[in-house]
Amino acid sequence: MTANTYDVIVIGGGISGLSAAKLLLESGLNPVLLEARDRVGGRTFTVRNKETTYVDLGGAYIGPTQNRIFRLAKQYGVKTYKVNEEENLVHYVKGKSYPFKGPFPPMWNPLAILDYNNLWRTMDEMGMEIPREAPWRAPHAEEWDKMTMQDLIDKICWTSAARQFATLFVNVNVTSEPHEVSALWFLWYVKQCGGTMRIFSTTNGGQERKFVGGSNQISDFMARDLGDRVKLERPVYSIDQTGDLVEVKTLNEETYQAKYVIVAIPPGLNLKIHFKPELPPLRNQLIHRVPMGSVIKCMVYYKENFWRKKGYCGTMVIEEEEAPIGLTLDDTKPDDTIPGIMGFILARKCRRLAGLTKEERKRRICEIYSRVLGSEEALHPVHYEEKNWCEEEYSGGCYTAYFPPGIMTQFGKVLREPVGRLYFAGTETATEWSGYMEGAVQAGERAAREVMCAMGKIHASEIWQSEPESVDVPALPFVTTFWERNLPSVGGFLKFMGVTSFLSIGAAAGLLAYRKGLIPRS
Repeated sequence: MTANTYDVIVIGGGISGLSAAKLLLESGLNPVLLEARDRVGGRTFTVRNKETTYVDLGGAYIGPTQNRIFRLAKQYGVKTYKVNEEENLVHYVKGKSYPFKGPFPPMWNPLAILDYNNLWRTMDEMGMEIPREAPWRAPHAEEWDKMTMQDLIDKICWTSAARQFATLFVNVNVTSEPHEVSALWFLWYVKQCGGTMRIFSTTNGGQERKFVGGSNQISDFMARDLGDRVKLERPVYSIDQTGDLVEVKTLNEETYQAKYVIVAIPPGLNLKIHFKPELPPLRNQLIHRVPMGSVIKCMVYYKENFWRKKGYCGTMVIEEEEAPIGLTLDDTKPDDTIPGIMGFILARKCRRLAGLTKEERKRRICEIYSRVLGSEEALHPVHYEEKNWCEEEYSGGCYTAYFPPGIMTQFGKVLREPVGRLYFAGTETATEWSGYMEGAVQAGERAAREVMCAMGKIHASEIWQSEPESVDVPALPFVTTFWERNLPSVGGFLKFMGVTSFLSIGAAAGLLAYRKGLIPRS
């Protein structure tokens, strides 16, 4: 075996690991980065071919308040463009399409309106109680962590319309089912992304923009700066801290040594590594308990942009159990070439359809697009791309790891806690936009500063750093109306109506008794 000695070994060549290695190098240290795949980028993955020019089959979307990823993009001269939302969005429910504007589809049933409004308001209000950096310290942490999101949805929602949309909201945001995830974890996840409006919106939200040329450029540029410090096809199988230096071994029989190690991979992938000494009990159990979400990202390309001609922007919110896709966005290039629609096959549907052939999935997707958009043209794509992230050995799924009930309060506190000379990055360890590229950058840079603090190069107060707002992509506030703030819940409305009815009946009975002379006139 060959020995290679560095200051810091970074394991994982996604955006988080690259961000860590980049900051270490810029700070005068000598890092090396070990990546299991034959490429950098991790859960971002840009494919280039003649049919699409480029297509993001992994993480792609960025938006206001994601200031670190915008800083990197600006540094490397990578431009962004807005996802098209000029025309109407479409809400497909009970076999019919309804055009709408804004982040959420409108409701027409008065009780459903109250229910929807109360759902978002309640989730945001509960989220306000949860600390971004330590959700397990929330006042109601134990209670909410014992609940699934399904439990919470059933508790909050009175109408089937609101329950059904709440399920889609969970599916879209964390590629998991409401019964699988802790209510505490999901409420924290939404809160640390800026709330229900910010996380779900395209315009002024998490899906506002994409990178011209694809998101993998960010990783490619960082890897270029690191040069031959980036070692591809080096799956790590052993980390030994028992000597003076930490010793890391890879499957291609190389040994690397360093004073410190940053592990920048999803928590579950830690299970592929043999640790010596063994991990502490809570850390060891944590990595057995946080699975990855399930998603197939699907891109259908057409000869022309027929949906825009019909007055649709390409965003479809599809509520039908048999439909493979739950949410779509326009994926036409910024110069209006190569018309395409991006769609997610999410959670239970991803698992259900994973056994089909690529052609069968494409056929089913085109059929639902045809029904939703009312167009025969949707049945005749010119090209199709997809990526099933469940089959990725070095991701295990996408977008992120999720916390089942009871895990956050029992094990969450060790998520970022160093183990000897090991430090932990990866988007799952972020406190802002965890699960996104932005969270990956925050986590990588934080872990790098933790190492620099341990080396005595910076003070502990410098580990956590806020990021100035992007000048180019400022965040606009979401303004709620008087009615959104004050409309009652369905339960509150029914209670009010019950009291009002009781008082009305009582008043009528009193008037009748008075007229009959049963109540003395004094």
